[in-house]
Amino acid sequence: MKGRTKIILGGVGIAVAAGAASLLPADDSASEDAAPAVVVTRADIVDRALAVGTIEPEIEVSVKSKVSGVVRRRFAEAGDFVRAGAPLLEIRPDPTPLELVEARRQLELRGIEVANTARELERQRALRAQGLVSEADFEAAERRHAEAVLQEQIARERLALLEQGRVTIANGRIESVVTAPIDGYILEEMVEVGDPVVPLSSYQEGTVLLTMADMSRLVFRGTVDEIDVGRLREGMRAEIRVGAIPDARIEGVLSRISLKARNQDNSTVFPVEITLEETNGTVLRAGYSANAYIVIEKREDVLVIPERVVTFSGDTAWVTVQLGSGQTERRVIETGLSDAINIEVVSGLREGERVLEKPTRRI
Repeated sequence: MKGRTKIILGGVGIAVAAGAASLLPADDSASEDAAPAVVVTRADIVDRALAVGTIEPEIEVSVKSKVSGVVRRRFAEAGDFVRAGAPLLEIRPDPTPLELVEARRQLELRGIEVANTARELERQRALRAQGLVSEADFEAAERRHAEAVLQEQIARERLALLEQGRVTIANGRIESVVTAPIDGYILEEMVEVGDPVVPLSSYQEGTVLLTMADMSRLVFRGTVDEIDVGRLREGMRAEIRVGAIPDARIEGVLSRISLKARNQDNSTVFPVEITLEETNGTVLRAGYSANAYIVIEKREDVLVIPERVVTFSGDTAWVTVQLGSGQTERRVIETGLSDAINIEVVSGLREGERVLEKPTRRI
């Protein structure tokens, strides 16, 4: 009986010992081997600045009319390609009755004035032949007659514009048909048939009939944050990515950096312009939203690691390197260029070495 009791107690002792062993901390070497790590590799690293904007024509032209009236006919539609000089719109003169009456009466008055100055000129010519008037008086009479003839011509041309919408002045023809000023595409039409048109003059801007642009010369116009603008220089390369065409990769060159900032969405930004060079066959449209990645600095085939595994303390950067047999080493390294994800390792690590991730903080 006593021997059986001893056996039972011995079994209980073994179970307690096993339970106590399970509560002991795990072996350090096994813990280190299981810790997540990254491998030091070689890759290219690029530091870039982001610009947000749109694709636009380098030059966009607003087409206006030189005569007033209403739109009578349209010869081209939005999206059409037209050559310089091709007809775009016809403007039908639409003067008020009062304007017509005043123009006709003005022409009659100018005709009477021409007749009067002509008779005065003949009288002065006869008197000069008799030596009764001076040369200066005769020249003044000639000048008055010439001015009257010119005023009559102006009144006639004004009436022709009001009635017919076209007139020829000094070998130059002014007419109601508006023609294209450049070779290019019609981007947008601002008026419809029947809409009134205010002419372009020295004292008024006039009605914009439509806009045109040469779509072979496109630029990216956007803004960059004030943090990045100090690192930018004209001539830097850029890659433009269009939101509507995810697979397109368009190259360009930074051509303009604004000297003045502007406030946008409660932040300070600077406008920039990038001239597009290579579209690689991509058809671009005016107004596409896009992002431009301006290359500030680039390093090729250098040692890189994720920046998240590096601990910075003042001017010192260090990482935890995984050694053999579960051992680790805290090592100071020299870092270089960073793209905010990966960072260049100038010295302190070799290709293929393993760097431990930072331990996860427990809440």
